[in-house]
Amino acid sequence: MRAVVITHPGGPEVLRLEEVPDPVPGPGEVLVGVTAAGLNRADVMQRQGHYPPPPGSPPYPGMECSGRIIELGPEVTGWQVGDEVCALLSGGAYAEKVAVPQGQLLPVPDGVSLVDAAALPEATCTIQGTVYQMTHLAPGETFLVHGGAGGIGTFAIQIAKAEGCTVACTAGSREKLARCRELGADLAISYRDEDFTADVLEFTGWHGADVILDIMGASYLARNLDALASWGRLVLIATRGGGRGEVDLGLMMLKRATIVAATLRTRTTAEKAEVVAATREHIWPLISAGKVVPVIHAVLPMAEAAQAHRLLDDGSHIGKILLVN
Repeated sequence: MRAVVITHPGGPEVLRLEEVPDPVPGPGEVLVGVTAAGLNRADVMQRQGHYPPPPGSPPYPGMECSGRIIELGPEVTGWQVGDEVCALLSGGAYAEKVAVPQGQLLPVPDGVSLVDAAALPEATCTIQGTVYQMTHLAPGETFLVHGGAGGIGTFAIQIAKAEGCTVACTAGSREKLARCRELGADLAISYRDEDFTADVLEFTGWHGADVILDIMGASYLARNLDALASWGRLVLIATRGGGRGEVDLGLMMLKRATIVAATLRTRTTAEKAEVVAATREHIWPLISAGKVVPVIHAVLPMAEAAQAHRLLDDGSHIGKILLVN
């Protein structure tokens, strides 16, 4: 088969489409013929040499895909050859085929095309596994999403709004802020020109945000804590603003605040299967009902993976970038 290979750590130009051995599905795995793959920031980190795939995972980038099952491995139940699926992966989506543990498969939701379904697994499973399973965001609460126009943020806004939350978000341009409002954000804040802490506190009558989904880490840590409500929960899923910071423990105690952090890629197969099952139960009905839709910025051929990464690196995109075979 053909797959996008990282020839050496570096910029987008290090991505090359090459002939590689076909994957073979093991016990409890299926072989998926990849129709489309979704791009994520973790792919950029892997390309740069900072985020190697877990042991036993394919070396090719890509943590989510959509396609059709073309082969069943031993001990697979509940799936058939020809089923249209999307999948959460530890790697290998930038390819023509990928072997997937059956617990990481999801059916393509009603109303979503097979190509667009590639945008779903990583974002929805991240939100389910953190915002809901770790911080227990509830209807009526205020939810602050950093990076609201990104691949995860566009889903987080829609899901929380559909669940009856008040949603605030940050983004970096007028176009992105407008799109966030269209997706349901009640408050959209420019992180370049405005103080999100002051804006959130004023907007909520000084209550603050009950849950904050953060992608920045250290550079936002103090301001996030200031923006939290009493009994507020901060969940960290990326550290684009640095991985080490100081926290005011006295303020944490005063607010009875909770800080949690998580990644999805390195969880065990069993843990991922649990998150995927909960995502299918909780979020898939919202997608099938049209309350949550994938926001697609661009779709490029797999051979143009380098150009797709340039778009991702540029940061001006809204929603997801996909590669197609």
